[in-house]
Amino acid sequence: MSDTAESPIRRLLMGVQRFQQQVFPGERDTFGELAGGQSPHTLFIACADSRIVPEMITQTGPGELFVARNIGNIVPPYGEMLGGVSAIVEYACMALRVSEIVICGHSDCGAMKGLLAGPAATESMPTVTSWLRNAAAARSVVAATQPDLAGPEAVQALVEQNVRTQLGNLRTHPAVAARMADGTIAMHGWVYDIGQGRISVLDEDEGRLVSVDEALGRLS
Repeated sequence: MSDTAESPIRRLLMGVQRFQQQVFPGERDTFGELAGGQSPHTLFIACADSRIVPEMITQTGPGELFVARNIGNIVPPYGEMLGGVSAIVEYACMALRVSEIVICGHSDCGAMKGLLAGPAATESMPTVTSWLRNAAAARSVVAATQPDLAGPEAVQALVEQNVRTQLGNLRTHPAVAARMADGTIAMHGWVYDIGQGRISVLDEDEGRLVSVDEALGRLS
């Protein structure tokens, strides 16, 4: 690709330049403290979708979030697909000792659209097809409980159910189970509405999503 004013790599490099010249100097002390190690409070598991920016959504700074991103904000059940996500969960729980885990789904999720459409929709991407099987239970629940849904409503229902399903998968991980047993970690399910900039929080006891204001009120 030619290095023109519109090239993506030029935009990226100019962004780095602005960071080095304008942002970093004002945060030098913060980065100096972080240079020797990290102590994030939260493991944030989000979709790899380019529209999702965890630090912007949560207004957190460097060193606060340990972020794991993948297609569909999926956490495979322990033992079925040991790999990057499992290692991240284990490291966050055992080495970093995070106190919170958030699984954040989002509106208009391409992974959930592909899951609804079935394997034929992703047949040219066999790795993606295999990965999405880790969310197949969510599709089955939506099909059984809301069989008449279609279009965007079906996608949104699957987005929400997938968050519930992945929280269940997360509980199968020994590192998570141990921390939950001693009461030193808490898990949370969120759904982000891209168009509205709004987070809804899953209340697992009541089986519904509540507003951030309501969730904050319950913490008071």
